[in-house]
Amino acid sequence: MLLKGKTAVISGGASRRGIGRATAQLFAEHGARVAILDIDADAAADAASNLPGVEAGRHIGLHCDVANRASCGEAAANVIEAFGSVGSLINNAGITQPVTTLDITEADWNRIVAVNMTGVLFLSQAFIPHMRDNGGGSIACMSSVSAQRGGGIFGGPHYSAAKAGVLGLAKAMAREFGPAGIRVNSVTPGLIQTDITGGKLTDQMRTDIIKGIPLSRLGEASDVANIYLFLASDLSAYVTGAVIDVNGGMLIH
Repeated sequence: MLLKGKTAVISGGASRRGIGRATAQLFAEHGARVAILDIDADAAADAASNLPGVEAGRHIGLHCDVANRASCGEAAANVIEAFGSVGSLINNAGITQPVTTLDITEADWNRIVAVNMTGVLFLSQAFIPHMRDNGGGSIACMSSVSAQRGGGIFGGPHYSAAKAGVLGLAKAMAREFGPAGIRVNSVTPGLIQTDITGGKLTDQMRTDIIKGIPLSRLGEASDVANIYLFLASDLSAYVTGAVIDVNGGMLIH
């Protein structure tokens, strides 16, 4: 088990078919005690209660609005009190909106950027002091192939911009906190079959998209969870500031 005796925090982990939930399941299977943070407190608690038990202790699910700095601080304080220490943070929470440039309202822009990019900053700020004072840790940030190829799937230009911002933020944090033993990396998934994409793909859309993917399939939540596992484990002990593509070859650069 790659995470036996370790602890992990995963934001946006309550959705049943989401990447966060798949990651929480995989981390628990590898021995980690997991804290699931989600804007839906009941769903977070339910998700945590259904994870495999581990020797390190009981998993927990807590409310956290990543776009609210105070909420992030409160969630972090509660996790640290319950766990004692936190070894890895998965900044997974995100939302999307399929609109074109001229249709983006000020409210749309602020909401998408707040959750997808500012939320990464706020939650990282809440946990970094603890990691810094306790020998380091690993932070993984959810970006998207949309940030690299300029959208073109489901997210609008504001989504692409926010996810591109995540890449710059993560690299800057990696450079700043590397001396403290904190590794910060980003993951850029392609089209992954989750609750966000569920119901939006017609058979024809699916066929057309797969034609542009060398591995000839859409991604599964488990494909991204496996990369998060790598980044949280000691297998990636000398990896920081990296951007790891999980897109089946949709974008090769």
